[in-house]
Amino acid sequence: MGKEKTMSLVEHLMELRKVLIVSAYAIAGGAVVGWFVSTPLFGYLTRPVASLPATRFVTTSITEPIMVKLKVSLLAGILIAVPVVAWQLWGFILPALQKKERKYVYLITPFSILLFLAGAGFAFYVVLPVGIKVLLFVNSGVKYEPLVTQNSYLSFLLTFLLAFGLVFELPVAILILVRLGILTPRWLRKKRRYAIFIIVVLAAAISPTPDIPSQMLMAGPMYLLYEVSIWLSYLVARNRQKALAER
Repeated sequence: MGKEKTMSLVEHLMELRKVLIVSAYAIAGGAVVGWFVSTPLFGYLTRPVASLPATRFVTTSITEPIMVKLKVSLLAGILIAVPVVAWQLWGFILPALQKKERKYVYLITPFSILLFLAGAGFAFYVVLPVGIKVLLFVNSGVKYEPLVTQNSYLSFLLTFLLAFGLVFELPVAILILVRLGILTPRWLRKKRRYAIFIIVVLAAAISPTPDIPSQMLMAGPMYLLYEVSIWLSYLVARNRQKALAER
């Protein structure tokens, strides 16, 4: 019996190793393709800064342009490899899931991806232009010409998009907790005042920019998602009660 468990564990680790290797090859292949589109891609990503008057990008080191191109290529490679990586991970965890659990994964996965993309898109097209204008042209009483390095902007941009993408996953986290019985729709409704306070504090803490407009633009959607989560939680709670009654 012990030997069978050991072999089962070894096989499990070997399968995980295969998933990681295939995913790594997919990302590497995607990065090669991304190398050829990295220049127009980075040009598109820099539009919020490049479109501002009296603002331009500068290079402060010899290796910065090539490093930025490599980072953008890797980012493109990750995006290109997402279907392959997702397929590999799905094939790895699928055998361990029961039929009902698979149904929930089918629902949660696309919902989570759409919410993350919505958060990143909202950050790039709505919040980022406002935040950059406030940060670069804050009235300090001194005339200056904003000079932005490519590397600093890319790091700032990725942090910004990631923060908003994760924040938009709030409904998924709430619905999972409701499904597990940790939270209830009634409790979420009663604690709305506390939720508003926590959302404002959280937006101020995790927002990549310290300006109030950007923080409010993050807090607003978070509260809207909280309200949506309350309504959706009623459906999840009802399904949970039915499942418990059938046992």
